[in-house]
This record gives sequence, structure tokens and C-alpha cells, in this order.
Amino acid sequence: MAKTVKKRKPPAVKKSTKTSARAARPGVKKPTKGNLPSFHHAELDNGLQIIAECHPHMHSAAMGFYVRTGARDETPELAGVSHFLEHMIFKGTERRSADDVNREFDDMGAYCNAFTSDEITGYYSFLLPEYLEGVIELWSDLLRPALRPDDFFKEQQVILEEILMYLDQPPYCADDLCKSIYFGSHPLANSVLGTQESVSALTPDAMRAYQEARYSSQNMVLAATGKIDFDQLVAWADQYCGHWKPQPAPRQLSMPKIHPGFQVVHKPSSAQQYALLLSDSPSSVDEARCAARLMTIIVGDDSGSRMYWDMVDSGMAESANMSTMEYLDCGCVMTFLGCSPENINANLQRIFEIQRTVEADGVTQAELDQARSKLFSHLVFRSEIPRGRLTPVVYNWLYRHEYQSLAHDLDRLSRITVDDIMTSVRRHPLSINTTIVVGPETNVMQPK
Repeated sequence: MAKTVKKRKPPAVKKSTKTSARAARPGVKKPTKGNLPSFHHAELDNGLQIIAECHPHMHSAAMGFYVRTGARDETPELAGVSHFLEHMIFKGTERRSADDVNREFDDMGAYCNAFTSDEITGYYSFLLPEYLEGVIELWSDLLRPALRPDDFFKEQQVILEEILMYLDQPPYCADDLCKSIYFGSHPLANSVLGTQESVSALTPDAMRAYQEARYSSQNMVLAATGKIDFDQLVAWADQYCGHWKPQPAPRQLSMPKIHPGFQVVHKPSSAQQYALLLSDSPSSVDEARCAARLMTIIVGDDSGSRMYWDMVDSGMAESANMSTMEYLDCGCVMTFLGCSPENINANLQRIFEIQRTVEADGVTQAELDQARSKLFSHLVFRSEIPRGRLTPVVYNWLYRHEYQSLAHDLDRLSRITVDDIMTSVRRHPLSINTTIVVGPETNVMQPK
């Protein structure tokens, strides 16, 4: 169980909002009054924001601490520090060892995990509501890690091995290389893992300085979904996090200059040939992102899309798919291909032809209706458990500082037209891209 902490005074809250999600799309059963989810927001005196989508009918909860920091916030000397720090969070604090951490999560039956991306580092748990206080107390302690030198240097070797592992796997080494060419000198070109040189040079003191600068209460959000008593959640947040010192953690935003290109990386040990393509797409704050997402389902969903029927179902490729990535100042469409080396040129040419056809002719109403049904099903299925709602709720807040209910998302997607998709594709052409091809075949031609 969590260690007992002396109670603090009732939390000082700057603001609080409550929104009920009442609308429902045709085809989605309208919830009864007692089952309506409600959204709440509060902010402590130290700037820590607390948000929750409360579902009175659910029997579990999901929560997480999310930090507005990632690879794009690192200098070349600190490349990889965000991901390295994420690992160190689990190594213990001044009051807990790594074994203590694992045991306490297990005692509460809580699933815990973490991730590092270009813009966000997240720490989250799925649990029964009666253990929410214990999990909040545990995470609040972990987010102020001890960074003991022995633990640091042991984990440093783990990170270095992880970098080598990904370099040895063709699809993954293509990712960082493609980003570095596509974004050029922009911070989004930074590798989440860092480099062998940068990670080897990191010290506990440098990591501690980064943690103190970026893991400020003003730069974090505590989010929860499911069976949540929001007033109690705010009280616990103030009790365990209210002493965190506020500190601005600014981030420089700038529209990147895109660098199209084509490069082949020879990997004779690879059995397959892989290709990764990055092209422009709407940012996370651009309303056109919804049209772009539906377009990628039509063109490159891993079942029933143009690329699937043309290359995967025909046996020309093992995998061929497309998805969007959204950042604060831009977005990307990522197209992935895996196939036999002898089919790489034909498949690359076919992808190029599919891209140009979409740019010239757009998509059909039937394709849009099918893609919308797929996305509706995905969103509704995911929403039926708290862990499925946690990510969309917190990402809407982190990127757009707004709450969007499931009903709102479905309604917005229902309004997308074929003209909206054509407008998005013309603004963000798929055929202008950076392409990296990795594998044993060296005679690979750029499509024309």
C-alpha cells in the first residue's frame, strides 16, 4: 500500500469546468441520463492541470501524468535524454527502490507503462478505482527520481544496446534516417533514442538538470478517465503534487522546411526490402487533420484500402499501409512498404501512381463512407473502457486545450466530404516526399 503522507490543506484551485457529453450520432445508442460522461478541469496554484472524463457506469479507471517534453526539446548534447529519463523514472526515488516500485504496482493490481515521443512523455496506469490514490502517490514520487549513479550507468548500457538493436532492424533504422532528411535542421528531426555518442556522454547531473527544467508542474497534466470522483482526484493531486515548484518550460515552435529526397540503404542481412515515405500533412491544430486521417484509411488502411487490394492482396507485398502523424507545427503522412527485394521497384512505382491518382481525382463517396464506418467502429470500441478514452482526452487537451467527447468526434467526422479530402490532398501532396529504401537490393529506382 502507499505510504501515508501528512494531509495538506484543501487544494487551491484556479479554475474548474464541467462539461456533459449529451449528443449522440445516429447509429450510436444515446446514453441514458445516469450514464452520461462528464468532463472536469482544475488547476492547482503551482500550475499543475488536472482533467478527467468521469463515467459513473464504468467499473475501472485509467490515469496518467503527461509531460510536454520529448526529443524535439533536446539539444544535440542531450539527444536521447527524454527517453533515458523515462527509463530512470522506474529505478526508484529517495524513498523507494526499483523493487519497491514493481511490488507496489503489483500489490494494487495496476498496469503501468510509459512512453517517449517527439513532443510528449507519458506515464500511465489502468486500475480499479479503489487504488487510485495509491497509484497517484506512487507516480508523484517516481516523477522526482533519485537518479542514483549506479542505476544510471547500468541503464545507460541498456539504452546503448537498444540503439544498436534498432539500427540492426531495417524498418526501424529507416525511421530516424527518413525523419532526419525530411525535417533537416528542424527539432522534429531529432531521434527519440538519441545516438551512441550523445547517450554515452550523458551524466546524472545533466539528466537531473533536464528533469528539473522540463518536469515542472506548469509543464504537466494529470489526466484520468473512468469511474472518477473528480473532487477527490483534485484533493489527492494537491496532497501529493501541490509542493512541486512551478517553473516555465517554453518550447520553440516553427514551421519546418520539408526536404524531399530518395535514398537507398544497403542491408545485405535483411531478407526483405523496406521503404518508408514521409509527406506533408495537417498539424494537430489544423481542422483538416480529420480529412487527412480519413484519406489515409481510404488509400492505405491495412485492410480494404487501395494499397491493400493492389499490393498486399495480390501478393506483391507483405505489408503496405499509410497513417498520419500530427505535431504542434506540422504533420506527416507516413507510408510503409515491406516486400520481396525483386518486387521493390514495381511496388514503389505503384505507390507513386496511387498517390498521383488521389491528387488528380480524389476519392469516391463510397470509399469515404466505408472509411468513416471503419473509423467510427474503432473510436466506439475503444471508448467502452477507460484506458481507451485516456489517450484522446489527454491529447485533445495537450494539443488543442479543449475537451471533445466521443459524440463530438463522431459528429465532426460525419461532416467530412470528398471535397474536404481533395482540398487537403492538394494542400499536402503525397507524391512530394522523402523516401528511404532499406534492404539487400541496391538497384532501386526512384518512381517517375
